[in-house]
Formats: sequence, structure tokens, C-alpha cells
Amino acid sequence: MTTVTDLYPSRGAAEVTVPRQDPVLWGSPDTPGPIPAADLQGYERDGFLAVDQLITPDEVEVYRSELERLLTDPAVRADERSVIEPQSQEIRSVFEVHRISELFANLVRDERVVGRARQILGSDVYVHQSRINVKPGFGASGFYWHSDFETWHAEDGLPNMRTVSVSIALTENHDTNGGLMIMPGSHRTFLGCAGATPKDNYKKSLQMQDAGTPSDEALTKLASEHGIRLFTGRAGSATWFDCNCMHGSGDNITPFPRSNVFIVFNSVENEAVEPFAAPVRRPEFIGARDFTPVK
Repeated sequence: MTTVTDLYPSRGAAEVTVPRQDPVLWGSPDTPGPIPAADLQGYERDGFLAVDQLITPDEVEVYRSELERLLTDPAVRADERSVIEPQSQEIRSVFEVHRISELFANLVRDERVVGRARQILGSDVYVHQSRINVKPGFGASGFYWHSDFETWHAEDGLPNMRTVSVSIALTENHDTNGGLMIMPGSHRTFLGCAGATPKDNYKKSLQMQDAGTPSDEALTKLASEHGIRLFTGRAGSATWFDCNCMHGSGDNITPFPRSNVFIVFNSVENEAVEPFAAPVRRPEFIGARDFTPVK
């Protein structure tokens, strides 16, 4: 069995910071693809890329109808891949949505989507995770500040920062309805969180994070250095962001729902190994073990 070096220690007795050991752009800047060279440079600098219109208004309606179908399907609600809001008892997220829905599977394979992932990661890619996130109005809870890579490394066993996420808006993302916030440039510093990972931590963390949560002091330092960018946009817009960006989102107390489809692409050259800081792997619908490239 090959031993993989842990470049990013986390979940120890104390919080630690480690400079990024990996490239941000794994492909060549002049590699042909949907992302212009100037936008690739911006992604490398900031850790994210906003696209005003990734899918058309007609496509938005198709995907939104599919989202509503899934949310009202009793079988989907009863599936372990669905996460329920503790207070409202409404569906908060549905994981592995590209396996549940052929429409969302087609979206994953769309060259506008997977082509950008290949361009950033410099290789073929597979889906490490997919889900729909739903924030209905009047009180849907947010997601506290975190780095996805910290969790995917500690609990899923991703060795390197060679993973990119895209959040595609299926409803308008206002500046008031719990939009995505990212600290630009934070992707260049890994923050290893303090505290051991409890067994089956995912069951709690998908509703409310605990393990893998940065300290107030660390977040204050990062925000003071990098600032915070709030992403808004019409339905059909998208935000690509590096796996190590410090990001989060607030509650949605407005009447206006916010629903997004979220796809995580990992390089086929960065296959998951055993977790670096957790007693057991998370379920495969959260951290995939099928490394088949998206074609």
C-alpha cells in the first residue's frame, strides 16, 4: 500500500496554518477551453471566477422544474442523500444529484461545465460530490465559514488541492438572500482546524458544522488580509472556486428563495485515499470513490 504524505495537517490539538503546497492552475495558461486567459489569471490570483451566464434562461427553467420535482418526491425525501433542515423540516440539500437525475447528469457532462474544470485542473476529472442546495425564504440557515478542502482532505482523503467547485444559480442570488461569500486570496493559505473528528461527523456537519470550523481569531485575520466578496447574479450565473477558498453564506430571512446546483470536480490524478484525520471514510454519496472520468 502506497503511503501518501500529509501536506496539510488538521484536526490536531491546535489550529495551524500552512502555505499552499500545490498549484492553483494545474493546466497551462494557454490550454484551449471555455475560460479566456485573462479570466484564468484572475482565478489563479483570487481563487474564484464568476460567470454571468453559464446556462440560458430556458435551461434554467428546465433545471428548476427538475429541482422542484426532486424536492416534492417522497422517495427523494426519504433517501439518505437528502439533508433536512432541523427547524423547518424542509429539504436543505440533496447529494449525488447527478446520479439521481439524468438532467443533472447531463449538466455535469456539458462542456461549458466540465470543460472549465479540465482547464483549471489540467487533466480529466471525476465528480467528487454533487448536490442541490436549497435556501427557501423566511429562515433557511446558512453555511458557516470553512474551507472545503480541509474537510475533503481530513474526512475524504483527497491528498492535494486539485479540486474545483462550481455553484450554478437556479434562482436569482440577491445580496440579501444568503449568497455565497468568499475571502479572495484565502486559497493560498491552508488553515488546519483544531479538534478531533467525531465518528459519523457528517451526520451532524451537514446540518450544522462543528468539527472543521475555524476559530474567530483565524477568520478575523484572514478577513482583515483578504476582505470578503459577496456573489450575486441572475439565475443561470455561476461561480467557480478553488477547493481551499475560505467561504460561507448567511441565513436567508427574505421571502426570496435561493437554490443552486453545486458540482465538485476532482482530478483523476488526485484520487481519494484513506482519510487523513477521521476514523472512517464518509459515505460515497458525499465523497466519491468512483474515479471514472466525466465524458
